[in-house]
Parts: sequence; C-alpha cells; structure tokens
Amino acid sequence: MSAGPRLALPWRILVVASGAVLVWLFLGVLLDRDYDRPTHAVGAVLTTAVVVPLVVVARRVLDRRPWAGLGLPALRDGWRRLLFGMACWLVPAAAGFALCLGLGWVEISIRTSVGDVLRVAALLVVLVFLKEALPEELIFRGYLQHNLATRLPAWQAVIGQAVLFTMFGFLIGAARSVDRLALFLIFALLLGAFRAATGDIWAGIGLHVAFQTVAQLFGDVGAVFDVVGADVLGVVAMGAIPFSVSWIVLRHRYRDRLNWHALAPDPVR
Repeated sequence: MSAGPRLALPWRILVVASGAVLVWLFLGVLLDRDYDRPTHAVGAVLTTAVVVPLVVVARRVLDRRPWAGLGLPALRDGWRRLLFGMACWLVPAAAGFALCLGLGWVEISIRTSVGDVLRVAALLVVLVFLKEALPEELIFRGYLQHNLATRLPAWQAVIGQAVLFTMFGFLIGAARSVDRLALFLIFALLLGAFRAATGDIWAGIGLHVAFQTVAQLFGDVGAVFDVVGADVLGVVAMGAIPFSVSWIVLRHRYRDRLNWHALAPDPVR
C-alpha cells in the first residue's frame, strides 16, 4: 500500500472520532422508540455494518496503511485472547456476585424460567458483540489508540483514547452523570491496557462482551431478574472487583511484554 501524503495525525483522529459520534447519534435517532428486542437487533447489525466500512475507509484513505495495524487478526488467531478477556472479567465478577449475595447487600430473584434466562443471555452476547464490543473496540482501541501509539508512548496513547471514549459517551448521551463518566474512563483505560499488552483488540472485545452482557442481563434490557441493591451490585460485583482483578492478571501475564514507553510500528505493507 502506498505511503504517500496523508492527513496529519490530529486531523485523522478528529475525523474518525467525530464520525463515531455521528454514527451513534444517527442510529439513535433512527431507532428512537421504546425498547424491544427486534429494534435492539436491528441497531446491533446496523452499527457493525456502518462502523466496519468506516474504519476500513479511514485506514485506506486517511492512514494509507494496511488493515493489519488495527489489531484485528482473524478469529482463528485471536480466539484464545477473546476467551482470556472474557475470563478476566467473568471469574472475578462471579466472586463479586457471591460476595454481595452472601453479605446480604443484594437480593436477586428470577422473573422467568432458567431456560428463558439462558436464551436471553445467548442473544445478548451476540447483540453486545455487534452493537458495542466489536465496533467500539475497532474504533477506539483499534484505530484511535493505534494511531496515537505510533507517535506517543503506549501509556499516553491509552490515556488519549480513554479521554476520547469518555467524550464519545458524553456526546451520544450515554455518560452524562459523574458516575457514568468515571465508568467510561476507567473501562476505557483497562481496555486500552489490554490492547497495549496483547497487541490486538480480541482480549478487549472479550472483556467488553462479558461486562456489557452481564450488565444488560441483570438490568432493564434483559428483563429476566429483579435486583434489590442494583447500585451496589454494579459498583462492587461488576466494577471494582472484576476491573481490579483484570488489571492484576493482565500485568502478571504480560509483565515481560508490556512496555509503557514503546511506540507502535506502523508499517506500510
């Protein structure tokens, strides 16, 4: 691929970050109705269908670089990291759920059958992958973090994309309160660390799928559980414990590879 003249890095970052905001706002207006699963499914498919070509065009036209630099190799090469990312969140989250239930901080009752819960959970895995995990990781940890990391030390690139992700959450209306802004920032920092450590975005996709699926399953989207103490469950079992443990596991597993001061290569071919 040609390495001819291309837009300066700040302009490329601005174009793609702004494009992400516009896509989510447009789809939000297009599908602005009371929640139902068919609308959720349409939104999920449309999000991936729009975002993937957007990133492909940005990589070819704006970056003039090959797709490989974005850190999304074929699933046959990344499935182990996908499962690793999921396990990093799910295992400590399960312990957090047990702790909250055991100490009486939270009460959970099931509204329907176990079979229905499993069907909803399976559907949410697919929808979360298409609507949040794949498109958001591809844009923010794939495109934006990689581009920042070619000019900035890894730690600065991680912070940069986390700030952009938090601004994105605010602009699309998903993070307008202080606690939601903090969640977006912390989550993005953790996902950025996974990207820097593993070299691709599959582990981040796995963690993203696990977190969002469980959060939706035990919330209004899943509509299969009644939860007393949902705020405590969210902060302790879905946030503090799994995020902290994920960071500790990541640092331990990739301690010989994670170089916070390195620049990412951006080969032409």
